[in-house]
Amino acid sequence: MTPLARAQRQLTAHPLAADAALAAGVLLCMLAGSFVDPHSGHSVSWRIRPPDPLSLLLMTLGAAALVFRRRAPMAVLAVTGTVSVAESVTGDPRAPVAMSAVVALFTVAATTDRPTTWRAGLLTMTVLTGAAMLAGPLPWYAQENLGILAWTGIGATAGDAVRSRRAVVQAIRERAERAERTREEEARRRVAEERLRIARDLHDVVAHHIALVNVQAGVAAHVMDKRPDQAKEALAHVREASRSALNELRATVGLLRQSGDPEAPTEPAPGLDRLDELAGTFRSAGLQVEVARSDDGTTLPAAVDLAAYRVIQEALTNVQKHAGPAARAEVSVVRVGPSLEVTVLDDGTDDGPQSAPGPQQGGGHGLLGMRERVTALRGTLTTGPRYGGGFRVHAILPVKPRTADAKDPV
Repeated sequence: MTPLARAQRQLTAHPLAADAALAAGVLLCMLAGSFVDPHSGHSVSWRIRPPDPLSLLLMTLGAAALVFRRRAPMAVLAVTGTVSVAESVTGDPRAPVAMSAVVALFTVAATTDRPTTWRAGLLTMTVLTGAAMLAGPLPWYAQENLGILAWTGIGATAGDAVRSRRAVVQAIRERAERAERTREEEARRRVAEERLRIARDLHDVVAHHIALVNVQAGVAAHVMDKRPDQAKEALAHVREASRSALNELRATVGLLRQSGDPEAPTEPAPGLDRLDELAGTFRSAGLQVEVARSDDGTTLPAAVDLAAYRVIQEALTNVQKHAGPAARAEVSVVRVGPSLEVTVLDDGTDDGPQSAPGPQQGGGHGLLGMRERVTALRGTLTTGPRYGGGFRVHAILPVKPRTADAKDPV
């Protein structure tokens, strides 16, 4: 670090010491200026006679006030302006006490706003110049009087320029910090959304396949001794469900891998083209499932296709877990205008209506996950008990974007 940079850092860390050094420099300049003879022609002439005691006192007071210019700029301007007027009226006209007022005016302009600068600058220029011209010992047209007018104007203008530059630099810094915060918030929001989506996928996969494995394992344990053939078939279903769960888990977890990790499976996400396969897994577990579709030939967006599949999967899983082995489920997929309607009904248990657990009942996240999926696509989901027993899940998924979407507020 250079000595100049080191000195600048020390002065910045100790503003009072910097102001004291400035005040001492201004005092030296005023003392040196008091020896200059402005009426000596084109060459600079130095007078031997020092300034009188009153001028020395006024210069000292004006310079001393500058030590506190950062703490009370308006008060310092008032003090320096007063001693400048006193010097102009009664003191030695050689003593440039007005230099302290110029520095104080510069400080006011650099630390306040523009209207305050205009008012303080005009008042200082008018008072100091008027006092020097009307009540001073020199003629009103003397160059010392005109110099006061010029120097006060320069001080106010320079201070306003410094303040404007600081404001521009601060605005640029704030915009950069705000942009950085916005990028970080956007990154966090996207990470949270991705985590939520992966959590929904994991929940759907685990809840569906583990429920099937649990049912088939229970069947195998129940008929192992009396009907080994049926137990063998149930265990085969357990193995198939486990394999499917592992494959889907591998595909989902593969999304979390980094670019240098082994390549994840490229198998597409499940959709309604695998609806018959999905219903077959539940039928093999003992649940009676009927499927009715009127969407043949409809090409669905990938997000809608996946959401419809997951809604049906979660609804049938809830039927399997909560309605009992005697329940019967009906699945319908219907294309109605620009929307796809998915409905899953069940007739409940033999003892009463089936109640699928929501977050407020069983603590599960199935219904919440379905609702989040559908809402993310700007669809609607309706769930609730059926009259006479059973449960109903009804989802409306927009296949085509609505015309009003472009007008929705962001």
